[in-house]
Amino acid sequence: MVKRFLSAYGWRIPFLWRNKMSTFDRHLNEHSLRKLDRNERYKLFGLTLPYLLMVLALTIIPIGWLFYMSFIGRDETLSLENYTRMLDSKAYIRIFITTFKISLLTTLICGLIGYPLTYFMSQLPKKWAAICMIGVLIPFWTSLLVRTYAWLVLLQKKGLVNSFLVDLELISEPIKFVHNTSGTLIGMVHIMLPYMILPLYANMVAIDKYCVRAAASLGAKPTKAFWTVFFPLCLPGLFAGSLIVFVLCLGFYVTPAVLGGGRVIMAAMKISSNIELYFSWGAASALGVVLLVVTLGILFIASKLVPLDKISAQS
Repeated sequence: MVKRFLSAYGWRIPFLWRNKMSTFDRHLNEHSLRKLDRNERYKLFGLTLPYLLMVLALTIIPIGWLFYMSFIGRDETLSLENYTRMLDSKAYIRIFITTFKISLLTTLICGLIGYPLTYFMSQLPKKWAAICMIGVLIPFWTSLLVRTYAWLVLLQKKGLVNSFLVDLELISEPIKFVHNTSGTLIGMVHIMLPYMILPLYANMVAIDKYCVRAAASLGAKPTKAFWTVFFPLCLPGLFAGSLIVFVLCLGFYVTPAVLGGGRVIMAAMKISSNIELYFSWGAASALGVVLLVVTLGILFIASKLVPLDKISAQS
């Protein structure tokens, strides 16, 4: 019986054994790869753990505390008192309107000034473009508070600008540049202009110049080639710069407080007054939460218009 079996099936035994060994080796390799992948994930998690703890301590916990305090009323109990006050009070509505109006105007002015300036820089040779870029970055080396008070010295009634215009007899009385919306916009545009130029410049220098040349070779005039070829390629950088400027302007405090003279009240100033004057942490936290939610909403809408990876690539 055994001889008959070996004579009939004996030649298959090495192949069956080889198949079983290959299956065993394959399972062993898969197990080893899974183990290596798991160990690598543990190592990466260990490397990122300090960063995650820092984000938890510096961002997540404070924001959570902010949300919690926004629901604490004057009687130290949980309530929606702070949010209903913002909906019922016309003062809060005016503050939000002022905040968004100043932020939007600053963004528009920065775009109108920054785009032609950045285009001029992008067309210069690298040596001269680097020199111009140093001029753009120099304001970052000076404190924001110092720059704001410098504008106050320049623009006040007896400042350098009004004195110069009066001496030239261009005006008979000093112009009121500060303690109003105009002074606030001048100071904020000066501070935020580099944030518009930097992403725009990164976008423009990355555009292939042969695209415009190709349009010109096909018969397009310089103006048409610019608006139909170059400008659309600049839109991601322009959008990134506008988004950065607008979001940063929403939280401005020093410049409106100094150049606005208390007449231009933005959200950050109201948050400060709620804590310093009224000792109302709940009202200040609620205003901060609303401002945070609005900012996240703007970022969400922006991500639907232009993918955030393109925006981050330009910024």
